Amino acid sequence: MGSGLIEQVASGEAPPLVPITVEQLHRMLEKGIIRDGDPIELLEGLLVRKNRAAAGEGEMTHGALHAQVLTRLVRLDRALDPFGCHLRVQLPVTLSALSEPEPDLTIVKGSLESFAERHPGPQDVLVLVEVADSSLDYDRGAKLRVYAFAGVPVYLIVNIRERQIECYEEPLPGQGRYQRRTDYRKGETLSLPLAAGRTLPMAVDDAFGSAPR
Repeated sequence: MGSGLIEQVASGEAPPLVPITVEQLHRMLEKGIIRDGDPIELLEGLLVRKNRAAAGEGEMTHGALHAQVLTRLVRLDRALDPFGCHLRVQLPVTLSALSEPEPDLTIVKGSLESFAERHPGPQDVLVLVEVADSSLDYDRGAKLRVYAFAGVPVYLIVNIRERQIECYEEPLPGQGRYQRRTDYRKGETLSLPLAAGRTLPMAVDDAFGSAPR
């Protein structure tokens, strides 16, 4: 039996795929080819369905614990105004001509009004957050690579499986990786770097609370 198309493209046995650009994605949204709000994002020229499911569930579902953790973390927005930044929830970030992901959370410099005519770019992003359960390997792999290439300074994976927050810092854009990873567990607190050298504390328990293991 022959290999599938993706396998043949990867091995060089088939011609390369033609990437979709951010501009083309926006046109598809304008024309209704893709509906605004569909769980789809653009990574490295490929349209990818977002996976928010619990481990073992179908990827079309939205896991209850994923939703609970995200709802807890949205409360961070209350503390951001004094720092001149704000929180965006599952909204696009334009990282390159070929990548416009929709992270679970993004802490962005500037006011809401600053982005009335465009999505934030790498220069606007302070912290990106993905809440991961069944998507954990993907968030540690392809997502991390895209974020590091864009120079996102801090990338957090809220790891539901292991009840920890993984903090990736010091991106190496030319290599698509981060130099430093620190894991924070129950009872520990990390500091999120914001503008002008200030930081915002974030406790692991702020994400998980008393959620059952």
